Amino acid sequence: MRSPFRPETLPDPAILDDHRPLIRSLERRRLIRGGLSLGALTMLTGCDVRRPASVQAALLAIRDLNDRVQALLFDPNKLAPTYPASMVMNPPRFNAFYDVMKVKPVDGARWRLELSGLIADKRPWTVEQVNALPQRTEIIKHVCVEGWDYIGQWSGVPFRAFLEHVGADLSARYVGFRCADDYTSSIDMASALHPQTLLATRYGDDVLADPFGYPLRLRMSTKLGYKNPKWITAIEVSNVRPDDMWDKPGYSWFAGL
Repeated sequence: MRSPFRPETLPDPAILDDHRPLIRSLERRRLIRGGLSLGALTMLTGCDVRRPASVQAALLAIRDLNDRVQALLFDPNKLAPTYPASMVMNPPRFNAFYDVMKVKPVDGARWRLELSGLIADKRPWTVEQVNALPQRTEIIKHVCVEGWDYIGQWSGVPFRAFLEHVGADLSARYVGFRCADDYTSSIDMASALHPQTLLATRYGDDVLADPFGYPLRLRMSTKLGYKNPKWITAIEVSNVRPDDMWDKPGYSWFAGL
């Protein structure tokens, strides 16, 4: 007997070529593992898989559902695994949306961290002021959406302590970041307040090198690598989701591990 879930005609699989980053992100969370087929998309969303715009809309809808499920399941107090110093990769692996030779070093003497949004004290910060705050160290795993990972030792200011210090509204929904290379990213407040989330200033025993985010980068144990911006120049706290570079290509916004 013919399955009622099988379409009359199977469209060309090449239709999905432009959507492979979305599919990889969705498959990674296993939300729809084993079920992401053209027939399943038709059954679940009613979209016309012969129309790329329809497929895009369906995949984005599933991605957004996946993000909401991840947010609901996220435990803000659950710690990620930590590792011994003997397992730390030194130097760390470079990752960005461009080649390492295109990194433009930041002048630490002129660098300022700008603050905006739902923050009481918006005065800019210098490198020296950030380094004067209490620091902590985390040896955690960096996981890239491309499938590789490494264990790194990061030191810096607990992000929660920094947000409290500047009078940020901790009940706000989002924290956004802008970087010296024009990278933008945003995270949910629960992840920002996680005990292992750092504004990192050092790797191992050394100040961050230029390719790895000097003078300031975000380091989280709970999200994929592309949600950890480097060379941060501005932080915004808001109830409106700030710009995020990877939204347009269709990557998961929550990007949880």
